[in-house]
Amino acid sequence: MRNRRKDGMVSKRGFGAKRKIAYHPGMQSVRLIECPRDAWQGLPQVIPTEVKAEYLARLVAAGFRHIDAVSFVSPKHVKQMADSEAMMERLMALLGAKREGPETSKETKIHRRGRRDAEDTEMTERNVEAPEIIGIVVNEKGLERALGTPGVTTVGYPYSISAYFRRANANMSRGESRALVETLQRETKAAGRGLVVYISMAFGNPYEEPWGPEIVEETIEWLRELGVKTVSLADTVGTAKPEEVGSLYRAVRDAARGMELGVHLHSRPEGAAKKVLAAYEAGCRRFDSALTGLGGCPFAGDDLVGNIATETVVATLEKKGVATGLQASGLGEVLKMSSQIRAMYEHAPATDTVQ
Repeated sequence: MRNRRKDGMVSKRGFGAKRKIAYHPGMQSVRLIECPRDAWQGLPQVIPTEVKAEYLARLVAAGFRHIDAVSFVSPKHVKQMADSEAMMERLMALLGAKREGPETSKETKIHRRGRRDAEDTEMTERNVEAPEIIGIVVNEKGLERALGTPGVTTVGYPYSISAYFRRANANMSRGESRALVETLQRETKAAGRGLVVYISMAFGNPYEEPWGPEIVEETIEWLRELGVKTVSLADTVGTAKPEEVGSLYRAVRDAARGMELGVHLHSRPEGAAKKVLAAYEAGCRRFDSALTGLGGCPFAGDDLVGNIATETVVATLEKKGVATGLQASGLGEVLKMSSQIRAMYEHAPATDTVQ
């Protein structure tokens, strides 16, 4: 059942159908990395595996080509990501299969748009390129899991320049963390996978530790010497002002020559656009974000500090005439599903009390 939209593009009912999308690699002047993993991992209720997989498949259908989708960490610490292997298996089936399997959960059904006709259950081969899927790891066991999971094309590692944050999150010394990065670089290269290293606390931290652009610059130079090709500067607690975002990026970008240097910014909603613009004007062309702005660091101390919303990134850059590969008007379906997931799973489940 085809429908011609006002913008002249042809769409087809049903999530698995071929569609023309507003994206072409040649258009891209910035790289957008969508981060549902970061958005979901702090939610108190576990999202069903099939809901996660379908949402990711919808992102691909909407034109997203770089997705921070899963993490391979202990379920004791991040219960939401305990099903990463199963979710990737389901996602790969959705992206590659010609016919959907049965809908086995009530939760999945509520996210679907109305009742489908029999023809809508047909899945045709997708006329889109395979996405980059990033899987976050924090140790060698996670690396082994990531490399053994089909569909994970890139391994991500958060390298903290804050000793306190590094010890609290990974229980590692600086030397242990650097040794792990060396292992990650060696093993991902041998496996033909990508590697992105996030410099946590790149824009400062609230722990009264030594910090300065020279520390970030030294870290980037070390990563470049190892052969790491992609680095993202993380404003982990979301406290950097726009001018500080731009200033740091300008201060360290020469150290990243030959590398792709991006930003993973957290922010209150009202300051997000200015931070994006500051990074772009400083030369940044890689942006991490999450639809609706969900997620962020639990240590930020401000409930309104989350990931910068993807729709804000797109709108801000398009005002500058920058091609993002996405159109704000075309994000409606995935924004709707993102909001539904947020509404259903961001509240702690009710518990029975004994009087």
